[in-house]
Amino acid sequence: MAEKQKKKLEVVQTLDSDESCQTFVLHDEDHTLGNALRYMIMKNPDVDFCGYSVPHPSEHKINLRIQSRGPPAADILRRGLTELNALCEHVQNTFEGAVEEYKMNQAMQQSTDNTEPMETG
Repeated sequence: MAEKQKKKLEVVQTLDSDESCQTFVLHDEDHTLGNALRYMIMKNPDVDFCGYSVPHPSEHKINLRIQSRGPPAADILRRGLTELNALCEHVQNTFEGAVEEYKMNQAMQQSTDNTEPMETG
C-alpha cells in the first residue's frame, strides 16, 4: 500500500477569514528557508509583519506568519518564494561563472608555466 504523501505547505485555518493575515506551515523545512524567506517577504512594502518559528527541534517544519496591509498573505508568500528563487538562481549563476573563470585562469597559468624556457646554469 502506498504511503500517504504529506503536503509540503499547509494554511492554518482561523476563525476569521482575513486573507491578509495568515499562518502557513512548511513541512520538511528549517531555519535555512525560514530566515531567507522571512527576509525576502519583509522587503515587500505591503507587509506589516512576517516571522517564522520552528515549533520543536525534532519537528522538521516551520510556521510562517504573514500580515499584510491588504493583499492576500498567500500572494505575498508566492511573491516572496518567487523572488527568493530568482535570487538563488542569480547566486548560483554567479558562482558557476566564477568557478569557470578560475578554471580557465588556472589552465592558462599552467600552459604558460609549461612553455617558459628552463634556465640552465
